Amino acid sequence: MKVRYFADTDTMLIEFRDVAVAETRDIDENTILDLDADGNIRSITIEHASKRADAPQFSYEQVAA
Repeated sequence: MKVRYFADTDTMLIEFRDVAVAETRDIDENTILDLDADGNIRSITIEHASKRADAPQFSYEQVAA
């Protein structure tokens, strides 16, 4: 998984899998969901990320099962 923040456009791209995009869905006017051929989430793009997702603030925590 990769999380990228583009400060010049205030866009956050969260890539879950490095596979081809088969379908793109607009969740709303500022959120785009990309799916692979099996309908799995490939990536999410968030526009105006500093306001909508607190970008570029980011933390990651792995929780043991």
